[in-house]
Amino acid sequence: MLSFISVPSALVLTTSALFLSSVSTAFAVTARFPGSLDVFRDATLSLSAGGEAICITGTVTVNVATSANQKLNYEDGASQLALTETIAQFLSANSSLPAQIYGGPAFVHGAFNISTKLCYPVGWSAKNLSKTVQFLIHGIGFEKSYWDFAKGYSYIDVAAAAGYPTFSYDRLGTGASDHPDPIRVVQSSIQIEIAHELIQSLRDGRIGGHRFDNVVGVGHSYGSIQSVGITVKYPMDLDAVVLTGLSINTNGFGVTFAGFNLAIANENQPLRFGDLPNGYLVTGSSISNQFGFFHYPDFDPKILALDEAAKQTLTIGEAFTLTSPIMPAPGFTGPVDVVLGEYDMSFCQGNCYTPGDQSLMVRPALYPAASNGSQAYIVPGVGHAINLHFEANSAFAHIHNFIKTNGF
Repeated sequence: MLSFISVPSALVLTTSALFLSSVSTAFAVTARFPGSLDVFRDATLSLSAGGEAICITGTVTVNVATSANQKLNYEDGASQLALTETIAQFLSANSSLPAQIYGGPAFVHGAFNISTKLCYPVGWSAKNLSKTVQFLIHGIGFEKSYWDFAKGYSYIDVAAAAGYPTFSYDRLGTGASDHPDPIRVVQSSIQIEIAHELIQSLRDGRIGGHRFDNVVGVGHSYGSIQSVGITVKYPMDLDAVVLTGLSINTNGFGVTFAGFNLAIANENQPLRFGDLPNGYLVTGSSISNQFGFFHYPDFDPKILALDEAAKQTLTIGEAFTLTSPIMPAPGFTGPVDVVLGEYDMSFCQGNCYTPGDQSLMVRPALYPAASNGSQAYIVPGVGHAINLHFEANSAFAHIHNFIKTNGF
């Protein structure tokens, strides 16, 4: 399922020391880390933003036997002029472009290096503490730091304070993970296969050395879409699922993608993404990010500036297969929690109470067999990127109440 390359303990300590600025600090952190260090490549140790969790960040290789991708009739070398026109045509009324682009199934396989982050609450013990791990999947424009963005904006800190280990990672094509062909390879289907392999390895104890009895999936936006896809294809992978920044209302998608003002990443951010092919895209500016992800004045402008500086890529392949995983998951019988920002633009067109409470519509549409422990919540004063608003901790508290109420 997963291939690991062991790292000598001396190297682990050396890289940890560099990351933490002193050898003595690295040894102190290592002494508190309750998991196995030698399954990660290029491993570093750190504390979460608020110091509630001790984390190991490193690369693992995920082997995907097969992924049912789509053949897309789109040229990777397209210019910014061609890209902008493609998006305009795709969003046009009665567009024939989707029929021209989608060319049927195209099966993909391979081994991919994925940057991961496994965090344990400080003082956590496998013998007498939670046997549940939270599996976190970030959305478009972000990487795994979305879950540990800054002190006071760290989902990982809140989870650790509640006693839960967390596992986050950079999706394929983002952050420190591999960036393969952005049209033929990096699509929704392969993201789901990678998540499945990682979940199975957490359950088997091949990541961190502990077998987790329960895995609770927590997604954001595109990460929530992938969580839905996991529960459709692999309904036994997750014991419970939390879908943040997702509804069944896609009326805001056209407005959001227009507002993103998508740009070729190697032109918009040449110092960061200059080596990537033209099929890797980013939002055009901090204005684009605010429009799609934030609600003013309910956020700190410094957080928006940090978000712009750290913004991540979206591929053409993902853009054209974005919603394909969204379908009913009748085989999933665990509890479902739907958490939406009141002013979510992508999934509510800026008002999650119109028409009706959008958080309440997901379960009957997608999860007919979900348990009675399912919940829903609209977070007041929050846009799409829930974790980056002043009221983020209101959402974090709700989610952990949901998890604990359901016995995990």
